[in-house]
Amino acid sequence: MSDIAAIKEKYLGQIEAASDGDALEAIRVAALGKKGEISLLLKTLGKMTPEERQSEGPKINGARQAVADAIAARKDAMETEVLNAKLATETLDLTLPPPATPKGSIHPVSQVMDELAEIFADLGFSVATGPEIEDDWHNFTALNIPETHPARAMHDTFYFPQTDAEDMPKLLRTHTSPVQIRTMMDVAKQTDGTGEPIYIIAPGRTYRSDSDATHTPMFHQVEGLVIDKGIHMGHLKWTLETFVRAFFERDDIELRLRPSYFPFTEPSAEVDVGFSVEKGRRIIGGDPRGESGGWMEILGSGMVHPNVIRNCGLDPDVWQGFAFGCGIDRLAMLKYGMDDLRAFFDGDLRWIEHYGFNALDVPTLSGGVGA
Repeated sequence: MSDIAAIKEKYLGQIEAASDGDALEAIRVAALGKKGEISLLLKTLGKMTPEERQSEGPKINGARQAVADAIAARKDAMETEVLNAKLATETLDLTLPPPATPKGSIHPVSQVMDELAEIFADLGFSVATGPEIEDDWHNFTALNIPETHPARAMHDTFYFPQTDAEDMPKLLRTHTSPVQIRTMMDVAKQTDGTGEPIYIIAPGRTYRSDSDATHTPMFHQVEGLVIDKGIHMGHLKWTLETFVRAFFERDDIELRLRPSYFPFTEPSAEVDVGFSVEKGRRIIGGDPRGESGGWMEILGSGMVHPNVIRNCGLDPDVWQGFAFGCGIDRLAMLKYGMDDLRAFFDGDLRWIEHYGFNALDVPTLSGGVGA
């Protein structure tokens, strides 16, 4: 039988002299591998007599353990040497910027809502909100919409099942006009019907039974309301021109008002904005009468119908006003070049990373509402 002590000392010496990890691994395989010298000695224990096994077993196992411990210790020492060498030569520049970290984006709809609030705040408007679940009176009746109007039909409006205890049907609001109604009613109540000026915008979610590339069952709308004394269509036109030019950040924008019909305004007007084509893309602004220009409808507006003012508890002979409304999603599509409204609600991170806005770039009139 080989001299176990000599074998152990041989490998311990080789381990001490190993210069790198590869050399240390070669020693481990030669001594403790499947066919290693010490491993082969362990296999001979089965052929020994009980007396020999009792004598030689502890020696062989002791040699195996000693070599294994030495390899582990040498490996730790090598790693420490490498780390110490790295620390001795490596420096950390604290003036370097930190690595980029993932951050969220502001959705274009939220961005446009902030832009609208900034623009209209400069014109003296405040933001008003109201419930998304409305009743039939605030959503239709108070707005001078007759019971036979198609907008009340089940195919256009999401109604809730009516219980016996309810006086009128509940529904998902089809526009943010009920916010105008509630605001006027609050003013009438607070002033005992004498009234006071109202300048508000009402942005929010609305719901209609419609779905295609430019319509979704849930969409976002902003409406504006002015109630004051001596208000006329000229005030409406100036307000809309100022708003559109500030929003699209161009002074060469023209508006065209076309007579229309809405139950809650009289007279009523559809508002078209002029566009031109620049580098193959339709751009709001420029000459709408040019060879590639034209008009695009973006707003509905008009003078608030006397019946609506009266329904809210105010005197239409004293108070007049105008109202307007448009889709926030559509404004975002026109300004930022999106062509499919459904992508707004898909939750695709690639889309929001492309069209989203930095959360710290808050829109301001001085810095540009487009952030």
